Amino acid sequence: MKARKLMLLFAAIALLGACKADNDLYKDLPFEMSEVQAPRIPSRSVNLCDFGGVPDGKTLNTQAFANAIAKLSEQGGGKLIVPAGIWRTGPIGLQSHIELNVDKNAIIVFDPDQALYPIIDTNFEGLDVRRCLSPIHAEGATDIAITGGGVIDGSGEFWREVKRRKVSDDQWKEILKRGGLVSEDGKVWFPDEGYAKARATAGSLNYPDPSLDEQEIKTFLRPVMVSLRNCERILLQDCTFQNSPCWNLHPLWCKDLTIKDITVRNPHYSANGDGIDIDACENVILTGSSFDVGDDAICIKSGKDADGRRHARKCRNLIISDCTVYHGHGGFVIGSEMSGGVENIKVSNCRFIGTDVGLRFKSTRGRGGLVKDIWCDHIYMKDIVSYGVIFNLYYAGVAASDMADGVVEPIVEVDETTPEMRDVHFSDITCSGAKQAIFINGLPELPISGISFANSSFTADKPAEIHFATGITFDNVLVNGVPVADIPLNDR
Repeated sequence: MKARKLMLLFAAIALLGACKADNDLYKDLPFEMSEVQAPRIPSRSVNLCDFGGVPDGKTLNTQAFANAIAKLSEQGGGKLIVPAGIWRTGPIGLQSHIELNVDKNAIIVFDPDQALYPIIDTNFEGLDVRRCLSPIHAEGATDIAITGGGVIDGSGEFWREVKRRKVSDDQWKEILKRGGLVSEDGKVWFPDEGYAKARATAGSLNYPDPSLDEQEIKTFLRPVMVSLRNCERILLQDCTFQNSPCWNLHPLWCKDLTIKDITVRNPHYSANGDGIDIDACENVILTGSSFDVGDDAICIKSGKDADGRRHARKCRNLIISDCTVYHGHGGFVIGSEMSGGVENIKVSNCRFIGTDVGLRFKSTRGRGGLVKDIWCDHIYMKDIVSYGVIFNLYYAGVAASDMADGVVEPIVEVDETTPEMRDVHFSDITCSGAKQAIFINGLPELPISGISFANSSFTADKPAEIHFATGITFDNVLVNGVPVADIPLNDR
């Protein structure tokens, strides 16, 4: 009895410490934000083994998961305990007031059999499209959680294409053993003929010719691994999310989302292997987590083009703190889908080590949307492949700085399709090694404005370069030991 009381006391102390740490996140916020609400989940629990689950890595446990979640839901919710073992399964649909508690020695592996993942109406890359059902999904749920410290693996190697240049000779040989086919030029491996056919019509995008048979090109319509759509009060904590068919974590149109101490992993060569895409969500905390992925790591979005403007859902009120990013196209990223608008974000005390870009802001004509009121401070970057900080409003297009001599950049009319970025603030940024410290590339019809840098130091092959921007300020900012005020900055 005494031991139990001590355990409860220690648990209470730990909870108080966690609450204090969470409260500290709101201290001195430069914008108003209500505290993120935690999920409310009843204390009852059930064990997956009691519903016929077998953790042998062979048995398909789809029905066991479904039965256990249905039983908990009938009782008003609770915790589904996934004990130690390897759990092969099809998709898992979370319902309100359900916590998926994955033991630290449990590995959930999603079976790659496409028959388990029907094609549904969904939203991906900011557009209303049809894609495969996600391995973990929830729609319109309240009070849900994924916890426990276990591993969740999406078997993405059976879904993704692979570019030859991104892998070693030994890796390429292993990939070829899976079957599939290689493009005529030998540069890309495809999981099947349908994928190759869809890719040929889609080019570099993810939207194939709509006249193609969905079932024939099903692999190309690969799902994000965790899709949480229109949900409220969500907790993702301690688990490892890895090897997703497409994006790893995709909360869309969610409110009160807490992500703590998770690990997100994808192979460095994984196509569209994003870490987390926080898409048109409100009131979000992301802390203490690490990312090592094949595309953008921590990415903020709010819809794309006409679909994004029609949904008109902003991404706002986010706190991102104490995260580490290793490989990734960008450490912290906004865009390029930002048609609904993005505002009120603080990113602090984060480390980007070996990412392609450190702090990345991207959009293009046709998007529309306003990005504003972003604060990034105490960011530590090492061995950045290209840019420490970049704003590019010519994403996937021809930038003004890349146009041939004598070509005059056209000025188009500003309308709802014109993207705008303003009032973004950087302070206490340390970047040790980059191709270029800062690159700002705005639009002539609506220049980027109100960008401030303070108390920061960059070491880079090239200093700062600015096109079509106004109100850019530097206060105690060094590049290779030279104050930025002493460096020519183009049309600053």
